[in-house]
Amino acid sequence: MARIVSIDYGKKRTGIAVTDPLQLIAGGLATVSTSDLYRFLVDYMQREAVERVVIGKPLQSNGLPSENLPRVQLFVAYWQRHQPEIPIEYYDERYTSVLAHQAMLEGGLKRKDRRNKALVDEISAVILLQNYLASRNFRK
Repeated sequence: MARIVSIDYGKKRTGIAVTDPLQLIAGGLATVSTSDLYRFLVDYMQREAVERVVIGKPLQSNGLPSENLPRVQLFVAYWQRHQPEIPIEYYDERYTSVLAHQAMLEGGLKRKDRRNKALVDEISAVILLQNYLASRNFRK
């Protein structure tokens, strides 16, 4: 099987997570500058087989689009034009940042480490991917 990659897309930084080849476990891969995201993913996919990309759909708690949604949609459109063989799909990312902060706190990270926004983005991508895998398994 090929891996699944998840993206927590941000204006400046983007967190990336990936499954193991059996698509059982999600783990953090990296946090990259958003301007380097496409190039990073293409380079990664030259080394690893990837089945699909899951990208967080930024919604407000009331379900309305957040201010980041147009940027995410532009990236998705670009991806679909340049990488049509690898599907990209949206998945609700609400509360992933809150859950990432909570996981860091429960994991005993020091205050300084919890302020590391790059780490928060990567953990958010992991949570997004874990939720995606759980929902996919539930649908089966």
